[in-house]
Amino acid sequence: MSFLSRLKLKRTPSVAALDALLAPSDEGRRIDAHHRLIWSAFAGDPSAPRDFLWRDEGGGRFLVLSRQTPRPSELFEEHEIKPFAPELRPGDRLSFVLRVNATRTLKSDRITASGKRERQHVDIVMERLKPLAKADRADMRMILAQEAASVWFDGAGARSGFRPIEAAARGYHVIEPPGRGTRRPRFGVLDLEGTIVISETDPFLARLIAGFGRAKAFGCGLMLIRRA
Repeated sequence: MSFLSRLKLKRTPSVAALDALLAPSDEGRRIDAHHRLIWSAFAGDPSAPRDFLWRDEGGGRFLVLSRQTPRPSELFEEHEIKPFAPELRPGDRLSFVLRVNATRTLKSDRITASGKRERQHVDIVMERLKPLAKADRADMRMILAQEAASVWFDGAGARSGFRPIEAAARGYHVIEPPGRGTRRPRFGVLDLEGTIVISETDPFLARLIAGFGRAKAFGCGLMLIRRA
C-alpha cells in the first residue's frame, strides 16, 4: 500500500519565525531544507530508507508519495492522506506532470575496488549543452532540453509500461544543494508535461511508486497523473 499526502506548513508565529531556515532564498539550500523537513514527518527509525517521493507546490505546500503515512508534526497542518491505488488499464490516456533529474548511465575506463567498470550518470541536457560556447547556451537551452527529453522519455516509457503521446519540456535549470567542504553536488531539473497511454499496468504503477530519474531526495521523480 502506498499513500499520497498533502503536507502544508503551519503559519503560526513559531513556525513563521523559522522561515529563514525552512525556506532559504538560495534554491539549493531550500531544496535541501525541504527534504529534511519532509523527512521529519516520517522520522522514527534513523536507519530506515527514505522511501518517499515529494514535490514542492510552493507556499509551504508539498505532495508526498510514500509507503508509510506521514506522522503528525508541530510544523505542519493536519495532513491530507489518501491511499494511492489508481485503477488503470492498458489503453488509458493520462495527462501528467513530472519534475525529473533525467540522466543516462555511461561506463568509464576506471575500475572500482570490486573489479567492475565505474559507472557515471550523465545529465541528458547538460551533456548536449556542454560542447556549446557559453554565450550560445541560453538560446539553445530549451531547444536541446526538448530534444533530449523526447529521447529520454521514450526510453522511460518503453521500460515502464507506457507510450508517450506528448512530452513538452516546460523548464530546465541547474541546482546546487549544499555539500561537504568545498564540494557541492550539481544536477539538472527538467519539468515535463503532456499525455501518455498505458501499455502495461503493473510496470507503470511500480515505476510511479519508485519514481523517475535521480535526485529523488531533492524533490525530483514524482509523476502526477490524471485522466486525459
